Amino acid sequence: MFIAMNRFTIKNECEQAFVTMWKQRDSYLDGVEGFLSFHLVRGEEQERTTLYATHTMWSSEADFQNWVKSAAFKKAHQGLKPNPEYFAAPTKLELFTAVL
Repeated sequence: MFIAMNRFTIKNECEQAFVTMWKQRDSYLDGVEGFLSFHLVRGEEQERTTLYATHTMWSSEADFQNWVKSAAFKKAHQGLKPNPEYFAAPTKLELFTAVL
């Protein structure tokens, strides 16, 4: 199993707009070989920011890499322009391979 996570530090006043953006987009992940699941998760809230992460699970790293190179990936990210005002810090991609 392989997990890809994008971490987002979102300004508290922008949380609802950020979540709405994710609810309204089409990921084009259904039917992609090796795709297992997607979650948008909310983490710890600080005084001015809240941590969010997208969490995708894949059968293998190769399946994830194939997705990143695919037309479906390009279609899913085409026109996706989150308002830069939402973010209090740069987005961080984290990749994990299951060991147990």
